[in-house]
Amino acid sequence: MMHLHRFNPGLVISSLIYLHSSLSEFGGFARCYEMTDLSSNKMYAVKVIPQSRVSKPHQRDKITNEIELHKTLHHKHVVKFSHHFEDQENIYIFLELCSRKSLAHIWKARHTLTEPEVRYYLKQIISGLKYLHSRGILHRDLKLGNFFVNENMELRLGDFGLAAKLETVEQRKKTICGTPNYLAPEVLNRQGHGTESDVWSLGCVMYTLMCGNPPFETLDLKETYKCIKEVRYNLPASLSPAAQKLISGILQKNPSDRLALDQILNHEFFTKGFTPDKLPPSSCVMVPELHPPSPAKKFFTKMAKSFFGKKKAKGRAAAQQSSVFVNPLVNLVWFMETEDALTPAAVSESAVKVLNNCLATMPAGNGAQSRPQSFLWVTKWVDYSNKYGFGYQLSNQSIGVLFNEGTRLSLCDQRKTVHYCLPDNKYFTFPADSLPEQLRSQKQIVELMANYMEQNLMEGGDLHCEDQVSGCPPLLLQWVKTDHALVMLFNNGTLQVNFYADHTKIILCKSSDDSYLLTYISRERVSYTYLLSMLNEMGCTSELRHRLRYVVQLLQHHADA
Repeated sequence: MMHLHRFNPGLVISSLIYLHSSLSEFGGFARCYEMTDLSSNKMYAVKVIPQSRVSKPHQRDKITNEIELHKTLHHKHVVKFSHHFEDQENIYIFLELCSRKSLAHIWKARHTLTEPEVRYYLKQIISGLKYLHSRGILHRDLKLGNFFVNENMELRLGDFGLAAKLETVEQRKKTICGTPNYLAPEVLNRQGHGTESDVWSLGCVMYTLMCGNPPFETLDLKETYKCIKEVRYNLPASLSPAAQKLISGILQKNPSDRLALDQILNHEFFTKGFTPDKLPPSSCVMVPELHPPSPAKKFFTKMAKSFFGKKKAKGRAAAQQSSVFVNPLVNLVWFMETEDALTPAAVSESAVKVLNNCLATMPAGNGAQSRPQSFLWVTKWVDYSNKYGFGYQLSNQSIGVLFNEGTRLSLCDQRKTVHYCLPDNKYFTFPADSLPEQLRSQKQIVELMANYMEQNLMEGGDLHCEDQVSGCPPLLLQWVKTDHALVMLFNNGTLQVNFYADHTKIILCKSSDDSYLLTYISRERVSYTYLLSMLNEMGCTSELRHRLRYVVQLLQHHADA
């Protein structure tokens, strides 16, 4: 027994959920649903095609050809075909369920992906594409919406509505089909599709994932086609040289000049770059913490073992007693991680709890008085995660970068001191002029971002830090960009939310006596700082109350994602 129902947002009403519309319209013929077979509890993606849409012979032939072709395909990176049937109203095609939806959804949430992520997905796409081409099949509609991602973050190539058997040059159909932004020049010139046309689309996919938009996208379709025919596009300087070379090698006007799939895999972009074995589900909505093998990490692991041997102090007391080692040659300080180190989830959960408690009991009206306080907050930031990581400036002028692979490097004390933190929370402190060679390239990247922020960005408000804070600065644990705001979580428990539209900001942190402070920076860049306990008793403006509710909803949403 099977139940089919459309999804009602916010209410799961049956075993079948309507997945999406714009990316599941399959050439205007079908919609895609998530379905559970109640007799076996097995879940499928079901493509439902109204009979009214296939009333004409050529429409029926199209669906029949798609079914007959897809049912012959068996590959790890191709959506699995299960079975199909039809009734008087619809045709039902049962396919492997990919619960993470598609790369289009991930791209919409993230806008750009890091190079390791792009390599991860492209390798799987190429694997599936090589299989198709080896069987003489052209996909002819490669785009983000047709790369599906399952529960385990594995990619599946799907939607074979435009797929066709490979033909000789003379036999190739001259019909223009596919998605405009991804069409190859020879397709637009009605020379027909070959394997090289799929490769061209693959290059457009790579560019879109790394740059945030398709290479030939314009506001006018005719202009887009003209740009494609002339191979006229821009390669952003933010792309690595290897990425630029690979994209250029793929997007060649003459199909015979394009790199083949094996040549792409053997390109330095893949051979010299880190590719993760797996991506975390959180990468669907935020930059993942990846841990590639790095000379710096090996260097510090080896150093730590030579200092302390293989035994690690346990518990806070042991860490406090034996966590500091000073090497007089390089003035190196090494701190062992403590077992109660804060995680992004812990910071987020704590913020949700105290804000919810405050909102639940806060009276109407605005009775709380702002009071000056000194604490560290982010005054400027720059997202360079498509190549390196996320950079920020704190109110004491220290600069930090959370690198894509999970390490953190901060420049403090007027750039005289370097703090370096590994993903496992061990960190090191060096004088900037005695930095190990393994860290010098990362320090240069931090300086690059620091100079950019200093020369191009305004301070985020009138709230300044009067005191220089000694020791390791707060370290960014995680950052998330939503459609409306930037969220930053720090290892000292600080939460900062910057709203894009009006540049207002919310900062939740702890004061020296461990009480919570809530700071609001208005659109006029004026700051107001309150004891959260006072807001709880005396209320706040409706403007601030509205933003606090949004922050709670935002944190809860990403905790569930």
